[in-house]
Amino acid sequence: MSDTFSSQSFETVAIHAGNTADPLTGAVVPPIYQVSTYKQDGVGGLRGGYEYSRSANPTRTALEENLAALEGGRRGLAFASGLAAEDCLLRTLLAPGDHVVIPNDAYGGTFRLFAKVVSRWGVEWSVADTSDPAAVRAAVTDRTKAIWVETPSNPLLGITDIAAVAQVAKETGARLVVDNTFASPYLQQPLALGADVVVHSLTKYMGGHSDVVGGALVVNDAELGEELAYHQNAMGAVAGPFDAWLVLRGIKTLAVRMDRHSENATKVAEMLTRHARVTRVLYPGLPEHPGHETAAKQMKSFGGMVSFQVAGGEEAAVAVCDRAKLFTLGESLGGVESLIEHPGRMTHASVVGSALEVPADLVRLSVGIENADDLLADLQQALG
Repeated sequence: MSDTFSSQSFETVAIHAGNTADPLTGAVVPPIYQVSTYKQDGVGGLRGGYEYSRSANPTRTALEENLAALEGGRRGLAFASGLAAEDCLLRTLLAPGDHVVIPNDAYGGTFRLFAKVVSRWGVEWSVADTSDPAAVRAAVTDRTKAIWVETPSNPLLGITDIAAVAQVAKETGARLVVDNTFASPYLQQPLALGADVVVHSLTKYMGGHSDVVGGALVVNDAELGEELAYHQNAMGAVAGPFDAWLVLRGIKTLAVRMDRHSENATKVAEMLTRHARVTRVLYPGLPEHPGHETAAKQMKSFGGMVSFQVAGGEEAAVAVCDRAKLFTLGESLGGVESLIEHPGRMTHASVVGSALEVPADLVRLSVGIENADDLLADLQQALG
């Protein structure tokens, strides 16, 4: 991270890091360098280090500099999707015979990557309740190379004490990987709490408008950053220039959006706790949430994701999703518009029958930035 931004506020960094004026025209927004290759001034005479856009592209560079600054890291890397970022990370960190501790509540795509892809490569994994550092420690073996954490987790909104688990990782020689997608760097900065790698699905809050797919890794270790960059180029699942530009644009309003997401989600969660058909509300901003104190310690506020369970079981939960009107039935999250889904049949279908299986009566909300009263009214009619 540039020293220029280390003393500035998040909102300022989000708008300015990586967003230097174009040297040719003075354009205040970085251009979309929609180009595959670059003219060389003689063999090996590269202008700015650019030769081929899989290896580097100026628009992607701008995003990667911005990401590093926002997370307080030394190196940021942008990918075609969150899972592409995860795949690059795992193939950089791990070799056949290695072991990873994964959370008992994780994104279904992440679980699928471990269970169906990486495991075929000879990498083993085991599940732990990452909200309990002792349980994480007990799951570590002498072959554990990484501890994987989501906080808040998807979809049960579990909270992990990053600093406590970072200590476990340090003591056991493992790398701590934190998926920061639900929080975004505005609400939480895992590297400052001891994490080794931060993972993002840029598709979600960072892009913020449901119009781009992307992923990112941010690290502080310069050597690890170089290794990841080597694999990023060798494997090739990089963010395209237009996608990088869209994420850069989205990040400029991240702070104000996250404030509104959090404000609306708090109102939604509080309403749901009072509804007769709701049996349980999962939101770290509620004082009764088991991770509330930890979340308050390591997060600026509590985010825009809310999950809840309904009386009547799976069919009742599906019916709530179907009756919602303002909340759009759809996968993904983090956009300005509110979304509703049934994790068991949608985003987390891949974990059915595993230790990560989610409750059948669970509904997940991505609370947008619409008028809160309109959102509450829609949920009330959907619940009946």
